[in-house]
Amino acid sequence: MSAVAAVVIGLVAFIAISFDLGWRIIRHGTVMAHEGAHALIGSLLFRNVGGIELNRDATGGTNLKSGGGCLGSVVVFFVGYLGPSLFGLGAAALIKRGHVVAVLWAALFLLGVLLTGLRRSFGLITVIVVGGLVYLVGHYTPVPAQMTGAYGITWLLLLSGVRRVVEIGVTSDDGANLKSLTGVPRLIWFLLWLAATLAAVAAGGSMLVMRT
Repeated sequence: MSAVAAVVIGLVAFIAISFDLGWRIIRHGTVMAHEGAHALIGSLLFRNVGGIELNRDATGGTNLKSGGGCLGSVVVFFVGYLGPSLFGLGAAALIKRGHVVAVLWAALFLLGVLLTGLRRSFGLITVIVVGGLVYLVGHYTPVPAQMTGAYGITWLLLLSGVRRVVEIGVTSDDGANLKSLTGVPRLIWFLLWLAATLAAVAAGGSMLVMRT
């Protein structure tokens, strides 16, 4: 895909998350990545995932049993708002290496893993719907459409990470938990999240636009 096409898809994704109508839909995918990141990092730190909830209002929660100490808790709480950006960077890295369509199947696999950890909640609907759409694009559309879908998913992950951090500001529960654990004010955590998600857009966007 040309650099111009990659930029156009990025602009369309930016417009989609900038308007409330588009954001009301896209933010459900953002919370999937957020809670998925909590669960993934928690699992890597040998914590049992008691269940994930995805709510109708695009909020969520991940129940992780204790373990890993204070530092582990800090990492788990911090990574949530970086989840969309980190998954977006992973997708951009696949695209940069020429594995464009693999982004769709990686997304479908991760959605399947997320589905197995879900409690009975609104997320059972949204994850199945999103997974079904990704499967339809990956299985039934021509390669150019698959490539467009992969780029679109990647841009949406990268950009929605920033939108979510800006939207939640300093009022996040994760920020409150981090303040309780470390004494560091919520504002500092917000600024760290904002800086990291903006850096992810710059790094991931350059991979998409300058892919050889």
